[in-house]
Amino acid sequence: MPDELTPRQVADELGVTVRTVQRWIADGRLPATRVGSRVRVSRSSLSAVAEGAPSAALAGPIRTLLVANRGEIAARIARTAHGLGMRVIGIHAPDDRPPTGTDEAHEVPAYLDGGAILAVAGRSGADAVHPGYGFLAENPDFSRDVAAAGLRWVGPPAEAIAAMGDKAEARRHAAAHGVPTVPGYDGVGQDDATLAAEAERIGYPLLVKPSAGGGGKGMRVVRGPWKLTESLAAARREAHRSFGDDRLILERYLEGARHVEVQVLFDAIGRGTHLGERDCSAQRRNQKIVEESPAPSVTPELRARMGDAALAVAAAAGYVNAGTVEMLLTDTGEFFFLEMNTRLQVEHPVTEAVTGRDLVADQLAIAAGATLAHLGLEVSPSTNGHAVEARLYAEDPESGFLPATGRLVLVRWPAGVRIDTGVAEGDVIGDRYDPMLAKVIAHGPTRNAALDRLRAALDGTTVLGVRTNLRFLRWLLARPEMRNGDVRTDTIAGLELPGPPVPGPEQWQAAARLAAEGSADPWAGGWRLNGPPVRRMRHSDEERAVAIVGPVPAVAAVRDGSIIHVDVEGQSVEFSVAQPPTVESAVAHAAAGVDGASVLTAPMPGRVIAVRATEGQLVRAGEVIVVIEAMKMEHAVTAPNDATVERVAVAEGDQVERGAVVAELGAGDPHTLSR
Repeated sequence: MPDELTPRQVADELGVTVRTVQRWIADGRLPATRVGSRVRVSRSSLSAVAEGAPSAALAGPIRTLLVANRGEIAARIARTAHGLGMRVIGIHAPDDRPPTGTDEAHEVPAYLDGGAILAVAGRSGADAVHPGYGFLAENPDFSRDVAAAGLRWVGPPAEAIAAMGDKAEARRHAAAHGVPTVPGYDGVGQDDATLAAEAERIGYPLLVKPSAGGGGKGMRVVRGPWKLTESLAAARREAHRSFGDDRLILERYLEGARHVEVQVLFDAIGRGTHLGERDCSAQRRNQKIVEESPAPSVTPELRARMGDAALAVAAAAGYVNAGTVEMLLTDTGEFFFLEMNTRLQVEHPVTEAVTGRDLVADQLAIAAGATLAHLGLEVSPSTNGHAVEARLYAEDPESGFLPATGRLVLVRWPAGVRIDTGVAEGDVIGDRYDPMLAKVIAHGPTRNAALDRLRAALDGTTVLGVRTNLRFLRWLLARPEMRNGDVRTDTIAGLELPGPPVPGPEQWQAAARLAAEGSADPWAGGWRLNGPPVRRMRHSDEERAVAIVGPVPAVAAVRDGSIIHVDVEGQSVEFSVAQPPTVESAVAHAAAGVDGASVLTAPMPGRVIAVRATEGQLVRAGEVIVVIEAMKMEHAVTAPNDATVERVAVAEGDQVERGAVVAELGAGDPHTLSR
């Protein structure tokens, strides 16, 4: 038996991939010699990485962990790390609050500034870096820099991140290993003419998506060639802003498919297992809203096939640590590879609930050198019951789910379920970061029991001061499509959403009482000589004289300055004291809408990234006037009717608040517009 082995012979002897052996050699865990262009490993060196001795002896325990993230995931990672006896270091940007649950937090210029983050790690004595999700979590260069600094990276090696982080490369990788992919285009040609020709070959409808990144950012469904050019431009802009890479891929859009993903775990000696699947089909604009495990449509036989496919894709990439392989599933049982997320997923708690595992603890253990055998994961764990997660976002469903901002003036979480959050009462929600406020996770012995518990938990949740999707989540959880397990990726887009919440007498009464109590004016209580006190209140465009009578309503309400926030069916609704009318306001009201004139306002706070119209220009109904970006999402402000642009009130780069005037339109000449 020869003493000098090639990397292939080492891989065969240890039952790992060649890529894994090459990584051990590159990072110094496996001593090797080089003779010319050939690399040889001494058989006596194999004990350094053989199972049972592995990298634990080389890596050692993690004592101080730096969490390179923010919000709920930073708090969630810190919770587990503290439970394992680790010291936890947090970071925060200048315009953001320090994360909760860390032992100390350091300011960095930005969450994407890897150099500054590593400097904090050095100053604070960190042994390891956990990237969470988003930001630098799937950046292979940052992973390499962490290793070069002598720190443990709690995640896969840079080579695996690079191979799977590029969606085009990942598609080719999956296909090469026998896993079917959605028909599409992932080539190097990126000009509009090439993409248009490929779109015709693939057929419509199709999905335009960035080659880099994830989270649904930059994705566009295109149903015909007339929308392709505009969709390509918008997808490129959003991809460049979000990921610094504007390359695109095209895929056939599968109508009525389910989004099912498989959670995998690999150790450093190449052994892998899967922990079941999650159904993430409840989506809006390619953004997940509700996730569950196990998937209601997946049989044990299908689970085995999908699990084997996920493990094959990950193993071939030399994967280590936790990752997720995402797939589309049809009603015929066919599944297609979508992408692999080389990090912890937002929805990982549902897997934890049904398996009884702590995935962050598993990640940290593997980074410290533990094998799957050490973790008791030689085979996939059994599952118990069902779990469902709902994402609570700061957004306004009644205004097209646009991002919402403001101060959280009242926050009440329910008991009896898991709440993962990084916000607290008093926090200001801006427009720079992801709008997710919290995740509400419920577990039960059956799927119906888990859904019932989640719905009850949402009923017991109150958030005032910022508009949220709480009311929408309550509505969705009660829909027959959700209760029956029939939600597909396009289901929500086809539903008629509930109208805006309408305040009833109790809400008006609660607002009037708070207005009277919060005023320094001795006459502000609405006192009258021969009747109950009356307060004149305003909500949106409606004003009412509200008599303050009867018992105090059992309605959540809170005052914040001149605005009173009242809970209406789960939505935070704003009231204010009505001001006496003036001559100017009466004239302005009378002039509004005359001869087709209109004032266009910003539907959300954000930055103006494009101005498409000029003063004096004739525009048609639906034509884009201004494009605003917030939380890396674009929104176009369009002309409501054929008109003439009388004034453009903003310029590219301007920061605007919700309701700010962006343009004024006058009546258009129908004869000119028809030419």
